Formats: sequence, structure tokens, C-alpha cells
Amino acid sequence: MRNIKLVIEYDGKDFNGWQKQPTKLNIQGEIEKAIKQITGEEVDLIASGRTDAGVHALGQVANFKTNSNLPIKKFPIALNANLKKSIIIKSAEEVEDSFHSRLNCKRKTYRYIINNSTYGTAIYRNLETHIPLKLNIEKMQEAVKYFEGEHDFKAFKASGTSSKSSVRTIYKAQVILAENERIYIELTGNGFLYNMVRIMAGTLVDVGLEKIEPREIKTIIESKKRENAGKTLPPQGLYLVKVEYENEKQIT
Repeated sequence: MRNIKLVIEYDGKDFNGWQKQPTKLNIQGEIEKAIKQITGEEVDLIASGRTDAGVHALGQVANFKTNSNLPIKKFPIALNANLKKSIIIKSAEEVEDSFHSRLNCKRKTYRYIINNSTYGTAIYRNLETHIPLKLNIEKMQEAVKYFEGEHDFKAFKASGTSSKSSVRTIYKAQVILAENERIYIELTGNGFLYNMVRIMAGTLVDVGLEKIEPREIKTIIESKKRENAGKTLPPQGLYLVKVEYENEKQIT
């Protein structure tokens, strides 16, 4: 049996998140159906993590086991031919049997995109969040650094989180002024809680609106109280950019 690793890009707008659900359109279910079309097998597609309804991915990683003899280079072509245009398999590779896309994940990078122009955009409205009030990006850049390191992020955890511990490590946190009045909030960490990135982004927006000072991020983290952090920003601005693994051996 072969273990196939996929790197996947998707527009989450029309989907009720990654996780397979019997009555709602979801990304996992659509890819599993495509796999069955080309292999004839029912598979369990395991993702690095579940993205919520409306959230996008540039580099989601998932793996599945198959007895198919289809050449590995043909998997992306065959799968893409059977998928909606809003899902693309960017690459496929055969990995050792022990590889598990969720359990072996070491780092993830998320990006939140804010359109800070006066009127926003019609074309990209489902791919970013529009905030018309001018944000103080320098203060946001100062504030985001307080997220770096190992902290208990309980204040940035939505209710309904199943994780036993809310301690996570953020390796890199930055706020980037991009083209066309867009602001990128990028966070790389060893894991993220339910809605954590969207709440962190909402808190940084409060800093940008000068409702709170950058140094107050430290106080909010230490309080461990959700009500002290900012609001949860909408899902359409969030992207899973990259998933990283260590000591992964590729089968050639």
C-alpha cells in the first residue's frame, strides 16, 4: 500500500470548511470523491488540520493510503480533472508509510489579508476583509511581536475549542504593508487554537485603530480572558499558507 501526500490550494468561499459532512459541501469530501473516481477506492484523507467555513488555503497538506498503481506524477492531473475549479492539487508525492499529515506537522504559517482602502473591492471581496478606517501599521508591527514565543493563548481561543492545552509557540509574527493598501498579518507557529489567528488579527486591528496600545497585547495574553482580546475577524481574509515537516523521507 502506498502513502500519498498532497499539497492543496482551495478557495473556501463555497465550502463549509475542510471536514467531511454528510449534508454540506466540504473540501475533504470533494477530494475523497475525486480519489475514488481515479482509484476506485474509498479512502480516508487526513489533513494537517481543519480549516473553517470560508477559510482558504495556499498550501494545505493531506495524505491517504492507496493500492493504486497510478504513476505519482499523474495523480495531480487526474484529481484536478475530477475536482471543482475552486480546489487544485498542486503536487503529489509518495512518502513513507509512517507519514501522517497532522501528527508529523511541525510548523504552520497563516496569513490574514486586510484591504485598508477606502472603498474596498468588488472582485476580491471574498478573498480578504475590508476595513475602511485607516490603520496605524507601525503600531500593529510593534504589537505583533508580543505574540512571538511560547504563551498560553487562552485569551485568543474561541469557545468550543477541544484542545486540552492552550499553550502554543509562535516562531514568527509580522505585519506587512503589501501593494494596493493591503495589510498582511502572518503568523508561523507549532499549532493554532480554534479561531486563534482571526482573534489575534482582530486584536491587532484594535491596535491599528489606536483603541489599545501595542504593549497591551502582553497584558491581554497574561489575562487569559477572551473578553480582553479583539473581535474575531471574518473567515474570508484567512489563508493557510504553508505546512512544514521535519525528517520526512520521500519514496522515489
